[in-house]
Amino acid sequence: MEKTRVAVIGLGGVAQLIHLPNLMKLNSTEVVAVAELNKSRLNAVADKFNIKERYSDYKELLDKSNAEAVIIATPTSSHKEIAIASLKAQKNILVEKPLARSFAEAKPVVEAAKRNKKKIMVGMNLRYRPDAMLLKSLINAGEIGEPIYIKASWVRRQSSLEKWFTQKAESGGGVILDLGILLLDLCLWILDYSPVQTISTQNFSINTKTVEDTSVSFLRGKNSALINIETSWSLLTEKDLFFVTVHGSKGSASINPFKVFKKIEDKIIELNPPKEENPMTLFQKSYYNELKSFIGAVRGLNPVLSTGEEGLMRMKVVEGMYKSAKQRAEVKL
Repeated sequence: MEKTRVAVIGLGGVAQLIHLPNLMKLNSTEVVAVAELNKSRLNAVADKFNIKERYSDYKELLDKSNAEAVIIATPTSSHKEIAIASLKAQKNILVEKPLARSFAEAKPVVEAAKRNKKKIMVGMNLRYRPDAMLLKSLINAGEIGEPIYIKASWVRRQSSLEKWFTQKAESGGGVILDLGILLLDLCLWILDYSPVQTISTQNFSINTKTVEDTSVSFLRGKNSALINIETSWSLLTEKDLFFVTVHGSKGSASINPFKVFKKIEDKIIELNPPKEENPMTLFQKSYYNELKSFIGAVRGLNPVLSTGEEGLMRMKVVEGMYKSAKQRAEVKL
């Protein structure tokens, strides 16, 4: 079967460490071209992965490459322009999160995908973690009853040291758009996309100037479920912290580590897998599964998951978070 031809625009850390190595593992995929403004980085990365077509101008790539799909891994400020140009060039696209810096920037991208009848996927890799997928299936099966409260936390070092990453004009925001949007997506996915009705957020800029490096939010859903999301690049912990716990009417379930607690005849039973994979392995698999799903969608083997419309709705909630933090009050969405 003919391989799906893919191009990558933007060769920063996420492309070098995640997208390109994983694309090389997929037998159904061929990386035919890359684009990067930094010429020394462009040649070094293209040489490393043996990619012949290399461009310093993404427009030239779109014009000359026969790629069917494009992965956009550039600074957030350029997502809208590159995504719309790629869709006009009849390419299916995977855009690294966030889809854009704002809802207003993201909306034209989604409209362009519909207008050009091409597929758009937003990089929300956490829902592709094997343990997250198992958690979702347990909840769907009613194992812990109706979800009531989700607590999600992610405290780690800043994801990128690139200058643009902490400049609001370039990134659109700080830790919310880096870690928070991924936790938000995971929680809403777990709740079957229950609409968010109210948001209360407080942000802190401990080591940053124009963006937040710590954020705590409480979100109320239409079905009365409460979501608590806390993210930080600056809070001091013994080691990186990441977990999601879902409390239901009949029990609780968590990932990292994976644990399930149920009450059966006045006894609390712990139902855990005999062996859990290494956290780093789970994280790496999330990106591999995400790319596999994207390529499958391009090939018509499965529907697009983490759609442009979902990415747009995530931006709406994120803007509610920033609004709440600025007003120091709960806001209705």
